[in-house]
Amino acid sequence: MRYVSAKDNFYNKIIKLVIPIVIQNLLSAAVSSADVVMLNYVGQSSISAVSLAANYANVLFMVYYGLGTGASMLSAQYWGKGDLQPIRVIEGIALRFSLVITLCFSGFALFAPRMMMKLFTNDAELIAIGAGYLRIMSLTYLCWGIIEVYLAILRSIGRVTVSMVLNVMAFSLNIILNAVFIFGLFGMPKLGAVGVAIATALSRVIELGGCIAVSICSKDIKLNPGYMFLKSRLLFQDFLRLSLPALCNDIAWSVAFSMYSVILGHMGSDAVAANSLVVVVRNFGTVLCFGTASAGGILLGNVMGEGDMERAREYASKLMKLTVITGAIGGMLVLAATPFVLHFAKLSEIAMHYLKYMLLINTYYIMGAAVNTTLIAGVFRAGGDSRFGLICDVIDMWGYAVPLGFLAAFVFKLPVLWVYFLLCTDEFVKWPWVIRHYRSGKWLKNITREDLFEKEEQQTQP
Repeated sequence: MRYVSAKDNFYNKIIKLVIPIVIQNLLSAAVSSADVVMLNYVGQSSISAVSLAANYANVLFMVYYGLGTGASMLSAQYWGKGDLQPIRVIEGIALRFSLVITLCFSGFALFAPRMMMKLFTNDAELIAIGAGYLRIMSLTYLCWGIIEVYLAILRSIGRVTVSMVLNVMAFSLNIILNAVFIFGLFGMPKLGAVGVAIATALSRVIELGGCIAVSICSKDIKLNPGYMFLKSRLLFQDFLRLSLPALCNDIAWSVAFSMYSVILGHMGSDAVAANSLVVVVRNFGTVLCFGTASAGGILLGNVMGEGDMERAREYASKLMKLTVITGAIGGMLVLAATPFVLHFAKLSEIAMHYLKYMLLINTYYIMGAAVNTTLIAGVFRAGGDSRFGLICDVIDMWGYAVPLGFLAAFVFKLPVLWVYFLLCTDEFVKWPWVIRHYRSGKWLKNITREDLFEKEEQQTQP
């Protein structure tokens, strides 16, 4: 039943988990890259508009990621313990939350897309392009929410290869459809930014179909709407206690990170266009280190579910060493990619100047993000410690980075590159507290319950 065998060593286990996750993340980054590269030939306004509108998808993704993390924290440990029924209940709880949040979000994107775009820019052209993009994207969010919860459960029980195959299928299709709808291939009309949204919508629907096919073939954990009606008061309490801090943490972080785009968006379209390309390159640079963090969280959760805390501490130490190495590799990849990006980018002279130095800043920024992500979203959450990350990120992002960015841009009116540099200090400011918490070992916990359903049955008996 258990995915992790005590006989295997750490590096064998982590490699088996990392490779599929990295491939999956690479394809995800490739889709974003394809969007930007293809829109590069449509015009700078399309790149900027889609980049700004995509911030909403980024926020929604973090909502799904937070829900998936809460589900994964519990599921990984129950899988390590060898108990399937709690995992089914947890999946149902996460799906209920996902559907409610998605319906609210889709409503805004469908009926008030122009208002949503005005939060990021006052440029009429960008608002018009972005609103058309958002209106179509609203139809994809429902599929996306279901997909992310189910794939998070699959990853938590070690089935990262299945998750990877589904994502590879969807991402590959997305790239092909992007080309079809952006450039009007095979007799289709040239739809530009709207074509990106249509391609994403179709690929999500097909990916959901793939999840259903996997579920039908699965003997244990399925994508079953009936799971939403399974009830466990204790598991619901555990999910809220663990998932809500993770969810609030991810939302607070993603909204704050979107504020960076708000700040840059009001400093001109050149800054927005440059940043949109930087995000794509940075996504490629962080693929390996973020994949290592995700794999480490799964592995540590399984081990702690088995009750082997000493081995979990040892694995966490090795994971941190890998993170430093992968962070350095990520920075070097960004540095190596910089000349090629500058050669092929079709931006204005000012935007190209911004692009060059923003990329250089990201060569070291990746290390800060890698260490914090591994510890906060990987190591700490594996033991159910999601509260520390929430407190740390809220103070860092909303008490430091966002106010500093607004002051630098709109009060002191510093140049764009100085504002961007100051925003990119956020990850390093929280290092001392994050590393101190890691060394304390307070995150080492087994969060499973013994005889869960028997106890609940006894409590409900008169």
